[in-house]
Amino acid sequence: MNNESKIIFLVDDNASNLTMGRNVLSDSHTVYTCNSGERLFRLLERITPHLILLDVEMPEMNGHEVMIRLKDNSNTADIPVIFLTGHDNEENETKGRALGVKDYITKPFSPLLLLSRIEKHLS
Repeated sequence: MNNESKIIFLVDDNASNLTMGRNVLSDSHTVYTCNSGERLFRLLERITPHLILLDVEMPEMNGHEVMIRLKDNSNTADIPVIFLTGHDNEENETKGRALGVKDYITKPFSPLLLLSRIEKHLS
């Protein structure tokens, strides 16, 4: 990856996950956080990220529903998405992969694993 800072959106309804993620990523990337799918789509109207880290289980609009909307829009369809999940569930992962999710990271995440997976998908 080049030395230019990449834009990453972190979407999670848990404030401590947003804080931890921002702390881990902000030294090497430009990080925008939002706590819902609706806020993500409002942010996408103004900024296009290089990658989205997306919580699977959120109220109102879950990660699967967000993925469907992302893939249905030609402006967002090619943005790589990594699911963040508190459950290591094969059925959930299979459904996400069918929707176009690039990777899964189980929460609570290891900072080194998170950075490694992000770099893999940004290169």
